[in-house]
Amino acid sequence: MKNKTSFHPQEGEACPSRCPDNSAFKQQRLPAWKPQLTITAVLSTFFLTGMFCLSVGVCLILSANSIKEIQIDYSDKCSDCSKLRENSSNWNKECHCSVNFTLKEDILGDVFMYYGLQNFYQNHRRYVISRSDAQLLGRNVNIGNSYCAPFTTYQNGTPMAPCGAIANSMFNDTVDLFYNLNSSVIQVPLLKTGNSWWTDKNVKFRNPKSYNLSSAFAGTSRPPYWQKPVYLLDEEDERNNGYVNDDFIIWMRVSAFATFRNLYRRVRRIRQFADGLPAGNYSFHISYNFPVTKFKARKHVILSTVVWSGGSNPFLGIAYVVSGAAATLAGFIITAIHLKLRKRKTYFQK
Repeated sequence: MKNKTSFHPQEGEACPSRCPDNSAFKQQRLPAWKPQLTITAVLSTFFLTGMFCLSVGVCLILSANSIKEIQIDYSDKCSDCSKLRENSSNWNKECHCSVNFTLKEDILGDVFMYYGLQNFYQNHRRYVISRSDAQLLGRNVNIGNSYCAPFTTYQNGTPMAPCGAIANSMFNDTVDLFYNLNSSVIQVPLLKTGNSWWTDKNVKFRNPKSYNLSSAFAGTSRPPYWQKPVYLLDEEDERNNGYVNDDFIIWMRVSAFATFRNLYRRVRRIRQFADGLPAGNYSFHISYNFPVTKFKARKHVILSTVVWSGGSNPFLGIAYVVSGAAATLAGFIITAIHLKLRKRKTYFQK
């Protein structure tokens, strides 16, 4: 009997039936590099890693601290509107409020306006999956088979567009910024397009094909908490209307935490605001539509700049500093252990 490895058994020996081929791979004879973990190599790795992480972390923290930001909480300052919105029967009644504030110094460069929510949990599993990606691509689909329930159809069978809990709870406060200069009030020009990701605008969200949007969404109805249908989100710009509306796209990107902020507008750098926002007195004019009192949430408006490392969140810098400190500390501990054992070894050799 002859096996694959041409191994001839001796007389009286049993021939192995599952002997692997006599190859370098199957016999584990492939060339390999085995690092020699000397004390010099180990300590150098720990200390260099620690120095690198500490340096990057300090740079990130300094960069985040250089951002100029002002945050205004208008939850209590618009208390009358908040009480009005507690009753869902008042959904079609308008309510406006103003919040005054002062910039003590100029905010130079590109200025971004965010809306922030606190104690609003978007990370619940049923909330996260409550959407129809096929519908948001403009396809004619049966949303009854999606995860949008109970926000799929009305009692008369009319489908909702868009469906799901995420779309139904879309943030719909309107915020305008005004600059008070020498007893005159100047509206700060804001950009409402170009705020979403390119992949969202051109890949993940599309409007149904038709000669106009109103006919494309014929036979559908707005979600229960919306004040107007989806094809009227931006009547001034057809490219920012329907499912491809920037405010809608940004809201549909849910947050992992209960406190978050979403990009709302960008300051258009023209006339008095070519260099940013000058110091002075400002006011937010808010159309209050989004109720938060029942679940004890808070609403903010944030004006902020950005730097090369992003926004004002110092988490990444702190993570680098902690990692660098841990690596450096581990290096010192290993050094102390090595010196102690080396002294003990020298003592025994004597």
